[in-house]
Amino acid sequence: MFRFLCRFFGLLLLAGGFVALVYDGARSIANNGLRVTPLSELLFTLFKDKANALQGTVEGVAPWLWKLLVLPLTLAPAALLGLGLGAILLWLGQPARRRTGVLTRP
Repeated sequence: MFRFLCRFFGLLLLAGGFVALVYDGARSIANNGLRVTPLSELLFTLFKDKANALQGTVEGVAPWLWKLLVLPLTLAPAALLGLGLGAILLWLGQPARRRTGVLTRP
């Protein structure tokens, strides 16, 4: 069941990352310059109400966590994160390899 969920979410993230890559490419062509959608813009578009409260919540729990981990992560390109995380989940969800050349009987 774990492998199925990893592969399912991995394929969803790969598809989303590819769509974001095509979207950024079309925007770059239309604007005659490189345009990249950061994760923060994507999160704000999808979750308008909760995206504003994210910084206050994280800084309330651990102020150092916002500057060291969350802020650089939200400035990263959404397509790159989707493609990377999807590939990692697909790798985790692959079936176990059969061992060849191992004797099972003495």
